[in-house]
Amino acid sequence: MPSSLQPIFPTDRHALYERHGYSAAVRSGDLVFVSGQVGSRADGSPEPDFHKQVQLAFDNLKAVLAAAGCTTRDIIDVTSFHTDPERQFETIMEAKAAAFPEAPYPAWTAVGVTWLAGFDFEIKVIARVPGAG
Repeated sequence: MPSSLQPIFPTDRHALYERHGYSAAVRSGDLVFVSGQVGSRADGSPEPDFHKQVQLAFDNLKAVLAAAGCTTRDIIDVTSFHTDPERQFETIMEAKAAAFPEAPYPAWTAVGVTWLAGFDFEIKVIARVPGAG
């Protein structure tokens, strides 16, 4: 990895990323590119309750952002993946409203997919490190 790229890992989930061979996030300059976060339990397995799965995905996202010195207020772009967008919409909108309670809101793209390795929701973001640029 070029020296201008800094891998970011939350303290409690490092082994998960090592096992699968990717970084939780990568910082390049003042931008942080966060890998897709899912609602996994401590052992890495999917949380079966969808509402809890979405909350865990946001919790995991916040942990990666914190490791990079960011919060949800620093997010500029979001891509989310949904296995059943129509059925899941209300739950996801509740979590979105809690994470982003006021403007300015990040750009957001939602994508319907058929497979997320046993999960039903995934969220990846790009954030800007506050005060870095």
